[in-house]
Amino acid sequence: MKRLRLWPQGLVAQIIILVAIALFVAQAINFALLLRERTRIELTAQTAPGVYRIVDALDNRPNRRSGEDGDRRRVQFLTQAPALQGMPRPDVERRATAMFADIGLTIRSVRVVEESQPLPMRRWDNFRLRAAGERPHDMRMARLVMVAEYEPGKWAMTQSRIGARQPRFGGWLVGQTLILYAIVLVPLLWVGRRLARPLRQLTRSAEQFARTGSADPVEERGPGDVRQLTTAFNAMRSRIFAMLNEKDRMLGAIGHDLRTPLASLRVRTESVEDEGERARMSETIDEMNRMLEDILSLARAGRSSEARQKVDLSALADAVVEDFLELGSPVELADNERAVATVRPQQIRRALRNLIENAIVYGERAHVSVEQGDSMIRLIVADEGPGISEDRMEEMMEPFTRLEGSRNRETGGAGLGLALVRAIMTEHGGALRLANRPQGGLEASLVLPA
Repeated sequence: MKRLRLWPQGLVAQIIILVAIALFVAQAINFALLLRERTRIELTAQTAPGVYRIVDALDNRPNRRSGEDGDRRRVQFLTQAPALQGMPRPDVERRATAMFADIGLTIRSVRVVEESQPLPMRRWDNFRLRAAGERPHDMRMARLVMVAEYEPGKWAMTQSRIGARQPRFGGWLVGQTLILYAIVLVPLLWVGRRLARPLRQLTRSAEQFARTGSADPVEERGPGDVRQLTTAFNAMRSRIFAMLNEKDRMLGAIGHDLRTPLASLRVRTESVEDEGERARMSETIDEMNRMLEDILSLARAGRSSEARQKVDLSALADAVVEDFLELGSPVELADNERAVATVRPQQIRRALRNLIENAIVYGERAHVSVEQGDSMIRLIVADEGPGISEDRMEEMMEPFTRLEGSRNRETGGAGLGLALVRAIMTEHGGALRLANRPQGGLEASLVLPA
């Protein structure tokens, strides 16, 4: 079961998400600061009318006769502390105290409550609600009642109206955030796509080279840095191809130059009168030919000219086993179902032959089977030999590596068989796996993608 990855793997996606998160954090901080400032302004707007009325009334006390026009001046002077009813507003009280201090007026204490009282509904509003099928309701007004004790036993009381509906703030902030995201992220997305397209082509070309030994040139476009990277990659690709082609030509020449003296030696062995000596010389020449072929095949691994095609691996294994049975080799093939994969058949045939030969030489007998899973196919060759120690499994797949003891030098070979098989599997995107069987012997598997 694959683990869910919430964080994207692409460079462009990571940049866009990081910028989006940064914008969100910046907007959150901006929102907190705006909300704080808005709250302070609203609190000041609610507090200021009452404070200024009281300040103005106290400043004009010497010019006013006691009890004159108290209601009209909207400030009442009392000699007893009034009984206030309503919801206390300590925030307004603190703000009013600070405003009185800023003005330079000494106030002993401030009390503020918020009251709500009904307002008569206008006739048009009543008619509109009834026409809409709604029940008429009382409209209400909120007001602040502020009482300030300016001298011992003397109070000034005033009332001021405040808005009953909070101004819309969240919708404006959301709209601002969306506009900011559009202004920043849309150009960033365009730049990211322009940057990611050549990088994806570069990645595909590199993967193609690792998989097949050849790669198409990458179109040089995008920002300047990306174009420079693409140009360098194309130059490197051309140089590598030139070196590989030169290596193939050199190997072909070496193979031709070595086969010529070997063929001459084979002719000369026919003149040897001792039959036993002639047979040993022929075996040595055959072994040198096989070694030369293995070395050249391993050197050319990854640059095969054979085309890929869909092949029934069960039928291929059956054909290879049939060749061994005709030579009298101890090989068994289990009954297998059809298993189709896209491979280079001659390379898979050679890899399977190498494993079967190793099983016969080192393990006395070969048991061949084919297993198909959901996403892979395994060609299994098991033997009845002593196996290989676990700490030398990986080492045995290296070129020119052999084991003493159960797999000694008397069996011949140069230790290239498993190295060549692993190179063929790597070219097919598969793997060579070695494991000791619980009942004894070694199990070698060719693992191929289905």
